[in-house]
Amino acid sequence: LARDGFEVDAALARSLNAVLASRSVRRGEHHQELIRVYGKPEGRWKAGDRLVLPDLASTLERIADKKDDGFYEGRIARLIEEEMKRGGGLITRRDLDDYRARVRSAVHGTFRGHDVYGAPPPSSGGTCVVQMLNVLEHFDLRKHPRYSARNLHVMTETMKRAYCDRARHLGDSDFVDIPPHLVSKSYAAGLASRIDLKKATPSEELAPEIQLADESPQTTHFSVVDRRGMAVSNTTTLEGSWGAKIVVRGAGFVLNNEMGDFNWFPGHTDRRGRIGTPANRIRPRKRMLSSQSPTIVARNGHPVLVTGSPGGRTIINTSLQMVLSIVEFGQDLPSAMRAPRIHHQWLPDRLLLETHRGTISDDVVKTLKAMGHTVFTRSRNSYQGDAHSILVDPKTGRLHGVADWRRNGLAAGF
Repeated sequence: LARDGFEVDAALARSLNAVLASRSVRRGEHHQELIRVYGKPEGRWKAGDRLVLPDLASTLERIADKKDDGFYEGRIARLIEEEMKRGGGLITRRDLDDYRARVRSAVHGTFRGHDVYGAPPPSSGGTCVVQMLNVLEHFDLRKHPRYSARNLHVMTETMKRAYCDRARHLGDSDFVDIPPHLVSKSYAAGLASRIDLKKATPSEELAPEIQLADESPQTTHFSVVDRRGMAVSNTTTLEGSWGAKIVVRGAGFVLNNEMGDFNWFPGHTDRRGRIGTPANRIRPRKRMLSSQSPTIVARNGHPVLVTGSPGGRTIINTSLQMVLSIVEFGQDLPSAMRAPRIHHQWLPDRLLLETHRGTISDDVVKTLKAMGHTVFTRSRNSYQGDAHSILVDPKTGRLHGVADWRRNGLAAGF
């Protein structure tokens, strides 16, 4: 694809045109390689144009041939170091040589007779999704209309508590102790018992020990299942839109700006959602906390659902709701994908709703507000997540792949 090129779709054309037109890129000397590699000399990108990336193709071929040594050593490592020197960056060849990937066991939980597997810290998704499912097991959501005020209230209160614990406790487990009780059934029972079914709990009351100060979604997800039932749920990110907007000269790839995922205002947690709690503060060799939530749901040792999503902090709640749609509400995958999504992340204390498909009524929104929720509804051009997923029929093994309507994507079989 990189060597021969691929067809640009409407979403990529918009993204390319936006980054190339941004003031920081047009005026920044360090962004000239981005313009050279991704620019279109004869004008703006449009759907149907062809994008060819020969430098990236050479990089990918080198990694395929030499594995990790092809990236962390040799030509690519030299090109990265040279880019750092040109831009005043801090990464050296020694940093690249010293880097080691860490393999950690998946977070595991159960929900309605299914096994749920998610990514471990420093990804926060696995812990949060399992914790929320443990809490929601105490509420039979199926006894009420899917998008009733009662169900949305319970889900919102559950999300608040999980995101509060995320801020309190989660970070790189090489540096902080992750409390094992976060994914325990007994802890979830205690959280569930403190949810008031008639009114919202103000977010600040959930963590009185955290002193409050006055005061992007460039992620890709894919799900794969092979003919033997082996499943992969993979989420990768640049952090912000186009990362650092710097392309390594001669290597063809964009550098990320993942440092923004650390809590870089120590002690400064505010009502707008800036988190300054200790678990995710910057330290040398520490990996930053992320919201990535690749998730596999299995039954009797066989995959049932493989899902995940981009979307910043909304990722966790998108993955949660995909699991609920399939396991709790028994929807087929297209219906689960079309279903409107909600999001609450503890701080700021506000509930975001996708209402433009008409499933969440105005009366429900009014009831949620009367219960004490601060509710915002997304516009028709705003959406939550992009949960490309695969459902495996437990009887036949047939694979059902569905691409999310919210962004351009593709379900394919080979």
